[in-house]
Amino acid sequence: MKKSILCFGDSNTWGLNPATGKRFEEKVRWPSVLAERLGDQFAIIEAGQPNRTLVNNPPFNGDLSGVSYLKPLLEAHSLTAIVIALGTNDLKKRFKLTPEQIGNSLANLIDGIEGFYEGNKQPKLIILSPPYVSCVGQYKHVYEGAPSKNLALSKEFENVACIKNANFYDLQKIVSVSPIDGVHIEANSHAKIAGLVCNLINEVDA
Repeated sequence: MKKSILCFGDSNTWGLNPATGKRFEEKVRWPSVLAERLGDQFAIIEAGQPNRTLVNNPPFNGDLSGVSYLKPLLEAHSLTAIVIALGTNDLKKRFKLTPEQIGNSLANLIDGIEGFYEGNKQPKLIILSPPYVSCVGQYKHVYEGAPSKNLALSKEFENVACIKNANFYDLQKIVSVSPIDGVHIEANSHAKIAGLVCNLINEVDA
């Protein structure tokens, strides 16, 4: 039986191409590259959605643009691991959120996962903190103030992962956002994330 890995994220998991505004083809997107690298023993579930946040829809409530969409995925699949790659959209200026508030929302999301699996074996969690967001291009004003929060947000996510006994990696260490829009990653970064997550999955599965 295949081991199922859920990749739950935003537009960078969905595969938005910063040069075109459209979706990268399957062979480029990091969840698809991950599937190829892990091989036939694993089934990768791509669950990226543009504009998805942690904060603005409480866990398991609200519309599909929020983390509420996670619960149906937990119900539908027997999961070995969940990769959570969120936080970028929460940095938008209009939300006026601090890194601590975003980190608390990650903790709340994990609390919801733990509650869902209460009394049963829980999938291993892998937390990826977002790449460093810049204020350039079409999103310059949307993400005004985000650069001053990037480093603190990674630290908050690392603390939550430590408390929740989850694997953690700071994507700022290996990938950069596109200079075109300051938010989305390019094809080479998708490959890097796939390699990183592949190694983390192999460690979890060992």
